[in-house]
Amino acid sequence: MTATTTLAGAPLGDHDGDVFADRLHGLRAVHDYLARRPAEVLSLLCRFSLRRAAEYELDAAVRTLAGALDEVRRHRPVTVRRLAAFMPSNVVLYSYVLYLLVPSLFAEELHFRPASDVREETLALHRLLAPLHRAPIEARPVSQRVYLHDSVAAADVVVFTGAYQNAERIRPQLAAEQLFLFLGAGVNPFIVAPGADLAQAARDAVAIRTLNSGQDCLAPDLFLVHRSVAERFLDLLVNEVSKLRFGANDDPGADYGTIHYADALEASAVYLSRNRERIVHGGNVDFRSRRLDPAVLVGDLTGRTGAEEFFTPVFEVLRYSDPDALARTLSTGIFAERALGASVYGDAPELAQSLRRRHTVTVNAPLTSIDDGNAPFGGFGPMANYAAHQGRLRIAPILISAAVAEHLGTRHE
Repeated sequence: MTATTTLAGAPLGDHDGDVFADRLHGLRAVHDYLARRPAEVLSLLCRFSLRRAAEYELDAAVRTLAGALDEVRRHRPVTVRRLAAFMPSNVVLYSYVLYLLVPSLFAEELHFRPASDVREETLALHRLLAPLHRAPIEARPVSQRVYLHDSVAAADVVVFTGAYQNAERIRPQLAAEQLFLFLGAGVNPFIVAPGADLAQAARDAVAIRTLNSGQDCLAPDLFLVHRSVAERFLDLLVNEVSKLRFGANDDPGADYGTIHYADALEASAVYLSRNRERIVHGGNVDFRSRRLDPAVLVGDLTGRTGAEEFFTPVFEVLRYSDPDALARTLSTGIFAERALGASVYGDAPELAQSLRRRHTVTVNAPLTSIDDGNAPFGGFGPMANYAAHQGRLRIAPILISAAVAEHLGTRHE
């Protein structure tokens, strides 16, 4: 093989097994463009994302592109004729890389349907990047019914990101031989146990909960704090939250901004109204400007505790006393169904080990610290993620190249 260029140091030639050189060159072109000339993409992302979140997403996209060839060589998925993706309403650039660009190394053609909330922005991103990668990626901004008929029906691989209930409406319409990959969201509990560095835990809690003003699937919906450290942690948390600055999406100094998704703003406003007696800080809502000031609510973990899903900067803090009871709670009901990630701060090795049975767990660090676009990610809850093929459901962290290799086969050397 004659080397012509590199992606993350790997030599590329005319053909690399089932990886085509023109796709590799295209991915390198996008990688270099994003790394060296990010202004236009950042401006586009700031139409619906906070500048800090856009920069995080851009960095993740660049790192994933740099590792794309090594990822595909590692898993060796067979070539598929078509991949059809239902794109999410957030992290549009990162998703474009994860669900379209990297799979273009082993999919002959790829179709995608943009989410309605960010339809124009997703299409604008595609128009910007398509001349660089020149991969056979086709935008299909049509109704779901038309997309299912025209694009999904003939796809070997279908990727759906979004609500579990919507995925479950689509899955029965697919043939058994089609691989259906669902990527949803989790509760992502953030646990503060005795022995934690409370100042660090408070800083990390604020950073991940306010990522893109709370509009990110890695953000914890529940903060569980041991009663012995709860008062001090709450003081530190409120102090950190009180320092946050509201600003426009394109303001690099803004800590939080407007809520892009009207349904999320309305649902959080209703929740705050119903639980107003538990609000200890913030929570003001301005519907005209779509602003929700970060809110801290405090309560106690009980048997009736649910797992409200927020897409706004709401900190639901619940005190607990018994780590064994907490472990049991987080392994049953909706917590097991939505098991994806969890973060444990402090001295709680048994609790962390219990959570690992169903979650991807970080210790003394937020979930963003292990975000790797070239590795499987997720948990073991069916409402968080699964792969469906030949009538079987495999509930485990997802990486498209690895899932294709596992369910559809690997290429021969």
